[in-house]
Amino acid sequence: MKLLLLNVLFFHFLLGYDYALKPEKVNASTYCFFGLAEVMDEHNNGNMVNSCFVNMGSSYLVIDSGPTYKFAKQAYTKMKEIQALPISFVINTHTHDDHWLGNAYYKELGVNILGSKEFQNEPKVAMTRMQMRITKDAYAGTTQVFPNEFVESEKGLEIDGKKVIIKSVNKKAHSNSDLYIYIPEYSTVFAGDLVFNERLPSIRDGHLRNWIEALEAIKSIDAEFVIGGHGSLVDKHSVDATYAYLSELVESVSSAIEAGEEIADTVNSVKMENFKNFKMYESLHRQNVETAYRMLEWEP
Repeated sequence: MKLLLLNVLFFHFLLGYDYALKPEKVNASTYCFFGLAEVMDEHNNGNMVNSCFVNMGSSYLVIDSGPTYKFAKQAYTKMKEIQALPISFVINTHTHDDHWLGNAYYKELGVNILGSKEFQNEPKVAMTRMQMRITKDAYAGTTQVFPNEFVESEKGLEIDGKKVIIKSVNKKAHSNSDLYIYIPEYSTVFAGDLVFNERLPSIRDGHLRNWIEALEAIKSIDAEFVIGGHGSLVDKHSVDATYAYLSELVESVSSAIEAGEEIADTVNSVKMENFKNFKMYESLHRQNVETAYRMLEWEP
């Protein structure tokens, strides 16, 4: 009886919280689990980020492993229902933990995990941001597993005869560790958190002008699909909202600084009405204006 109870408890530990994930088909080769346009909390348990699977022929390539061990396990289970393929590689687009805490599950499978060289400088922490904000049940089994292979500036893979080009921004943009991935055969770019749509980005860890420059590099790629780290728009115009928001933010805040406007007045005056209907405008925009002011006021 005691052994049976232990088995039940262990089974519950393995399953526990159900993310109720549904893979959405982007193109003939690609499915994504699109996260909610929300902050991570105990209601969504980190399901606010995009994680994608690319059928390369005889294996899946995974772009961003997601927020927890359970998320990654459940996502792969759903993908095996579509086609039971092994996973050749996982690529983490940057060091924000909602994009890579699923690595622990893929490490168990022996999968090679790639990420920015900045992961080598990333310390393991006592409690991750995700761990502090979601339920213990959802986080159970999650450990901090960093990539085992690092991208310096550009790296090429060949999987089933198809090229995968991984490019590092190599300077602070959305973060100090942004990668984007281009698969020419599928005319698809995975842009990580360089691209947000349907919601505003947070610029707190970024550099505005470098971010805009990185988006221009992505826009220059002749790709039919551009998939960001947040939001479900996936055509080549998915870049436009982030590009327009950052460009207007730089222009508006720079103009206020040049006019001698103080930071508090700028936070109140730079409203950017075209973006008021974007999700998370109320929680992020004023904060973004303040951050932008502090970045831009010291520029030559």
